[in-house]
Amino acid sequence: MPLNRKQIAWRAAQDLADGVYVNLGIGLPTMVADVLPEGREIVLQSENGVLGVGPAPGANEIDLDLVNAGKQPVTLVTGGSYVHHTDSFLMIRGHHLDLALLGAFEVAENGDLANWTTGDPKFPPGVGGAMDLAVGAKEIRVLVEHTTRGGTPRLRRRCGYPLTAAGVVRRIYTDLAVVDVTAEGFLVREMVEDIDFAALQAKTEAELRKAPDLKVLEAPPF
Repeated sequence: MPLNRKQIAWRAAQDLADGVYVNLGIGLPTMVADVLPEGREIVLQSENGVLGVGPAPGANEIDLDLVNAGKQPVTLVTGGSYVHHTDSFLMIRGHHLDLALLGAFEVAENGDLANWTTGDPKFPPGVGGAMDLAVGAKEIRVLVEHTTRGGTPRLRRRCGYPLTAAGVVRRIYTDLAVVDVTAEGFLVREMVEDIDFAALQAKTEAELRKAPDLKVLEAPPF
């Protein structure tokens, strides 16, 4: 079975090293705050001016003055802080963030990222801080379902939507696989047990290659 959204977030969280500063993009990446590995100090930044974002609050813990960039209520870890919006973007543009975990509409095999508009007038564009993060963070990783609800591949030869940034994505976590972006294109590092490589390729527009040490993609039940 494909991973659910929380399982995708969990898998991405496992690759966060001790001591990193990470921005969580709007949407699926925000769930990473709830599934961080124990025993590691991982500082989460929200572009609207929060440093030290904690897990989602319980029903009786919501503070409507404490939200992330997607206007969702969040908590603050011990030692966390609020900063001015300008200072938050100075962190991003000054290359002080180790990672940004972002959502996407499409990712191309050369690492191009499209995540701010589909051109559909029913869904107005929302660039927010995506372009700043895509070029300001030291590394970009993407969390996304492998295909759209209609079955259209999101991992493509070339993005069909307007680009957020060119050649920036290094790793992609989907509900079916973990895929690295390399100089030779997409390299599959892990894939769920219930799908074979041919079926994964059929759901991907760009050509896939198997890693020599290809592993099974597993996550706890959520």
